[in-house]
Amino acid sequence: MEMTHFDNNGNAVMVDISGKQVTARAARAQGTIRMSAECFDMVKNGGHKKGDVLAVARVAGIMGAKKTSELIPLCHNIGLTSVSIDFERLEDESAIRAVCSVSCEGKTGAEMEALTGVNVALLTVYDMCKAVDRGMIIENVHLDSKSGGKTGEYHFTEE
Repeated sequence: MEMTHFDNNGNAVMVDISGKQVTARAARAQGTIRMSAECFDMVKNGGHKKGDVLAVARVAGIMGAKKTSELIPLCHNIGLTSVSIDFERLEDESAIRAVCSVSCEGKTGAEMEALTGVNVALLTVYDMCKAVDRGMIIENVHLDSKSGGKTGEYHFTEE
Protein backbone atom coordinates (compact mmCIF):
# COMPACT_ATOMS: atom_id res chain seq x y z
CA MET A 1 0.00 0.00 0.00
CA GLU A 2 1.33 3.43 -0.86
CA MET A 3 1.22 6.72 1.03
CA THR A 4 -1.45 8.90 -0.57
CA HIS A 5 -0.35 12.33 0.66
CA PHE A 6 2.91 12.45 -1.33
CA ASP A 7 3.53 12.93 -5.05
CA ASN A 8 6.13 11.02 -7.09
CA ASN A 9 8.81 13.46 -5.93
CA GLY A 10 8.00 13.01 -2.23
CA ASN A 11 6.24 16.38 -1.90
CA ALA A 12 3.23 16.67 0.38
CA VAL A 13 -0.06 16.97 -1.52
CA MET A 14 -3.74 17.07 -0.72
CA VAL A 15 -5.32 13.95 -2.25
CA ASP A 16 -7.47 14.66 -5.30
CA ILE A 17 -10.96 13.35 -4.51
CA SER A 18 -12.71 15.01 -7.46
CA GLY A 19 -13.45 11.67 -9.19
CA LYS A 20 -14.81 9.91 -6.11
CA GLN A 21 -18.49 9.25 -5.49
CA VAL A 22 -20.41 10.87 -2.65
CA THR A 23 -21.37 8.19 -0.13
CA ALA A 24 -22.60 7.99 3.44
CA ARG A 25 -19.62 7.78 5.75
CA ALA A 26 -19.25 7.41 9.50
CA ALA A 27 -16.40 7.07 11.97
CA ARG A 28 -16.06 6.50 15.68
CA ALA A 29 -12.96 7.05 17.82
CA GLN A 30 -12.23 6.79 21.51
CA GLY A 31 -9.59 7.50 24.12
CA THR A 32 -9.23 7.79 27.88
CA ILE A 33 -7.80 10.16 30.44
CA ARG A 34 -6.57 8.77 33.75
CA MET A 35 -6.42 11.03 36.79
CA SER A 36 -6.09 10.98 40.54
CA ALA A 37 -9.03 9.67 42.57
CA GLU A 38 -9.52 13.17 44.01
CA CYS A 39 -9.74 14.72 40.55
CA PHE A 40 -12.00 11.93 39.25
CA ASP A 41 -14.42 12.42 42.16
CA MET A 42 -14.50 16.16 41.53
CA VAL A 43 -15.35 15.63 37.84
CA LYS A 44 -17.85 12.88 38.62
CA ASN A 45 -19.67 14.84 41.31
CA GLY A 46 -19.63 18.18 39.49
CA GLY A 47 -17.63 19.83 42.26
CA HIS A 48 -15.14 21.58 40.00
CA LYS A 49 -15.03 25.35 40.49
CA LYS A 50 -14.86 25.85 36.69
CA GLY A 51 -18.23 24.12 36.26
CA ASP A 52 -19.35 20.92 34.53
CA VAL A 53 -16.10 19.60 33.09
CA LEU A 54 -17.68 17.00 30.82
CA ALA A 55 -20.29 19.40 29.42
CA VAL A 56 -17.54 21.82 28.41
CA ALA A 57 -15.39 18.97 27.04
CA ARG A 58 -18.36 17.69 24.99
CA VAL A 59 -18.83 21.07 23.28
CA ALA A 60 -15.06 21.42 22.76
CA GLY A 61 -14.86 17.96 21.16
CA ILE A 62 -17.72 18.77 18.78
CA MET A 63 -16.05 22.06 17.85
CA GLY A 64 -12.72 20.26 17.35
CA ALA A 65 -14.25 17.73 14.98
CA LYS A 66 -15.77 20.56 12.94
CA LYS A 67 -12.39 22.34 12.69
CA THR A 68 -10.27 19.31 11.76
CA SER A 69 -9.30 20.56 8.29
CA GLU A 70 -7.95 23.75 9.90
CA LEU A 71 -5.68 21.71 12.19
CA ILE A 72 -4.50 18.82 9.99
CA PRO A 73 -2.73 20.38 6.98
CA LEU A 74 -3.74 17.95 4.19
CA CYS A 75 -7.16 17.03 5.54
CA HIS A 76 -10.17 17.89 3.37
CA ASN A 77 -12.89 20.17 4.67
CA ILE A 78 -15.98 17.97 4.85
CA GLY A 79 -19.56 18.80 5.73
CA LEU A 80 -20.27 16.79 8.84
CA THR A 81 -23.94 15.92 9.27
CA SER A 82 -23.59 14.82 12.89
CA VAL A 83 -21.04 14.84 15.69
CA SER A 84 -21.52 13.42 19.17
CA ILE A 85 -19.21 13.09 22.15
CA ASP A 86 -20.10 10.64 24.90
CA PHE A 87 -18.28 9.96 28.15
CA GLU A 88 -18.00 6.84 30.29
CA ARG A 89 -16.73 7.10 33.85
CA LEU A 90 -14.36 4.23 34.63
CA GLU A 91 -14.59 4.19 38.44
CA ASP A 92 -12.03 1.44 39.08
CA GLU A 93 -9.39 3.26 37.02
CA SER A 94 -10.20 6.87 38.00
CA ALA A 95 -10.49 7.47 34.26
CA ILE A 96 -12.93 8.86 31.75
CA ARG A 97 -13.40 7.39 28.30
CA ALA A 98 -14.44 9.79 25.55
CA VAL A 99 -16.11 8.51 22.38
CA CYS A 100 -16.62 10.68 19.31
CA SER A 101 -19.01 9.58 16.55
CA VAL A 102 -19.28 11.52 13.31
CA SER A 103 -21.10 11.11 10.02
CA CYS A 104 -21.25 12.85 6.67
CA GLU A 105 -22.24 12.49 3.05
CA GLY A 106 -19.04 13.03 1.14
CA LYS A 107 -16.16 11.94 -1.06
CA THR A 108 -13.73 11.25 1.76
CA GLY A 109 -13.95 9.68 5.18
CA ALA A 110 -14.43 11.21 8.59
CA GLU A 111 -11.83 9.29 10.58
CA MET A 112 -9.70 12.35 11.25
CA GLU A 113 -12.73 14.29 12.50
CA ALA A 114 -13.61 11.53 14.99
CA LEU A 115 -10.00 11.31 16.20
CA THR A 116 -9.71 15.08 16.50
CA GLY A 117 -12.99 15.29 18.41
CA VAL A 118 -11.80 12.73 20.97
CA ASN A 119 -8.44 14.42 21.41
CA VAL A 120 -9.92 17.89 21.87
CA ALA A 121 -12.47 16.57 24.38
CA LEU A 122 -9.74 14.85 26.42
CA LEU A 123 -7.43 17.87 26.21
CA THR A 124 -10.27 20.03 27.51
CA VAL A 125 -10.71 17.73 30.51
CA TYR A 126 -6.98 18.07 31.13
CA ASP A 127 -7.08 21.86 30.80
CA MET A 128 -10.01 22.23 33.18
CA CYS A 129 -8.53 19.86 35.77
CA LYS A 130 -4.80 20.59 35.64
CA ALA A 131 -4.93 22.74 38.79
CA VAL A 132 -6.03 19.63 40.71
CA ASP A 133 -3.91 17.00 38.90
CA ARG A 134 -1.10 17.77 36.43
CA GLY A 135 -0.25 14.06 36.22
CA MET A 136 -3.27 13.07 34.15
CA ILE A 137 -2.52 10.67 31.29
CA ILE A 138 -4.30 10.71 27.94
CA GLU A 139 -4.01 7.26 26.39
CA ASN A 140 -5.34 4.65 24.02
CA VAL A 141 -6.72 7.13 21.47
CA HIS A 142 -7.71 5.14 18.40
CA LEU A 143 -10.20 4.71 15.58
CA ASP A 144 -12.89 2.27 16.70
CA SER A 145 -14.73 1.92 13.43
CA LYS A 146 -15.45 3.50 10.09
CA SER A 147 -17.88 2.84 7.29
CA GLY A 148 -18.39 4.00 3.74
CA GLY A 149 -16.11 4.76 0.86
CA LYS A 150 -13.92 2.49 -1.23
CA THR A 151 -12.35 0.70 1.74
CA GLY A 152 -15.72 -0.09 3.36
CA GLU A 153 -15.96 -1.22 6.96
CA TYR A 154 -13.22 -1.14 9.57
CA HIS A 155 -13.49 -2.29 13.19
CA PHE A 156 -10.64 -1.99 15.68
CA THR A 157 -9.40 -5.21 17.23
CA GLU A 158 -6.69 -5.56 19.86
CA GLU A 159 -3.83 -7.70 18.61
